[in-house]
Amino acid sequence: MAAPGENLKINPDRLWDSLMEMAKIGPGVAGGNNRQTLTDEDAEARTLFQRWCEDAGCVMGLDQMGNMFAHREGTDPDALPVYVGSHLDTQPTGGKYDGVLGVLGGLELLRTMNDLGIQTKHPIVVTNWTNEEGTRYAPAMLSSGVFAGIHTQDWAYEKTDAKGLSFGDELERIGWRGEEEVGARKMHAFFELHIEQGPILEAEGKDIGVVTHGQGLSWTQVTVTGKDAHTGSTPMPMRKNAGLGMARMLEKVDEIAWSYAPHAVGAAGHIEVFPNSRNVIPGRVVFTVDFRSPDLSVIEDMEARFRVAGQKIADDMGLEVAFEKVGGFDPVAFDEGCVTAIRSAAERLGYSHMDLISGAGHDACWINRVAPTAMVMCPCIDGLSHNEAEEITKEWAKAGADVLLHAVLETAEIVG
Repeated sequence: MAAPGENLKINPDRLWDSLMEMAKIGPGVAGGNNRQTLTDEDAEARTLFQRWCEDAGCVMGLDQMGNMFAHREGTDPDALPVYVGSHLDTQPTGGKYDGVLGVLGGLELLRTMNDLGIQTKHPIVVTNWTNEEGTRYAPAMLSSGVFAGIHTQDWAYEKTDAKGLSFGDELERIGWRGEEEVGARKMHAFFELHIEQGPILEAEGKDIGVVTHGQGLSWTQVTVTGKDAHTGSTPMPMRKNAGLGMARMLEKVDEIAWSYAPHAVGAAGHIEVFPNSRNVIPGRVVFTVDFRSPDLSVIEDMEARFRVAGQKIADDMGLEVAFEKVGGFDPVAFDEGCVTAIRSAAERLGYSHMDLISGAGHDACWINRVAPTAMVMCPCIDGLSHNEAEEITKEWAKAGADVLLHAVLETAEIVG
């Protein structure tokens, strides 16, 4: 496959303007975005994306999970498409770039091809995956998971949000349920551009992260049960404080994660205390432990050690504890050919780069199960993401989109 010339680059001003225009939909309270999946704001963002894609000469496809596919023809009708994309939904207090850069970077790729009259053997398809974030409807990466056969469509449709509204009903309500069978599409390859969502690239002074692996993760929900009691009239030796039990268990989470550093992490990301009153000793606490590593055996070891430690803490304090596995996925090794295309593109364009292991889950992690896949990352300031203060520079966006352009064009094979 012939590589694109080093002078072939995207239009950074157009990409940035598109990012800022999309950010006007579902503005947050502190400069970011609240554009959660299957809301009216999500529908508005989808409509804008479809208009832009059709203006670029694409035909939009839509499957029964609401996944959007903007198709640009190739010269060979029998060649499988090269897919590129990410997601447009955000956290409730999300930033302007998480996911969105990958979708609009893919659109900018097509616009650049149109500007220069570039044709490829393989079609190119830009994708918006539904409900990557998983905040309104758990789990994360829900629709790419259905596409890859991880989840069933019926199971996904039955998921409900905090108000009891189902995924299937809300998808229908906003008008973005398609007729296409989910997962019927076959891919030649899939590329995802994303902000790093961590501090490594900025700290190392690198323009590009070449993602070789994705961390696996394990989510365990822990329920600690003691006894509600008055904070003032219950003697210290007679308390069964579920909150204190949780605190001691959280110290163990941190201790265990540190013992496997630097390529393992652990934290509690969701905590509920009952009855959550100022003058009541907590009688029940529910929290979720998140362990991650690129090594499955490490994840399993961390989880096992935590359960033993948590049980001992509960026994010593006269508490009850229950552990329930509520989510997770195995580590991912991305396709060597796609990874090489990204690394070669960065070198050809003169961008500084380094290999990375992705600490976060992404749609690419599921799609990797059904097609050759890889990711390219650009830095974000202070590593902030899932935060309205999430920020990148125009130069970083340009570098990521340039590398994406070259990797995709090399894989899709320029004609002429």
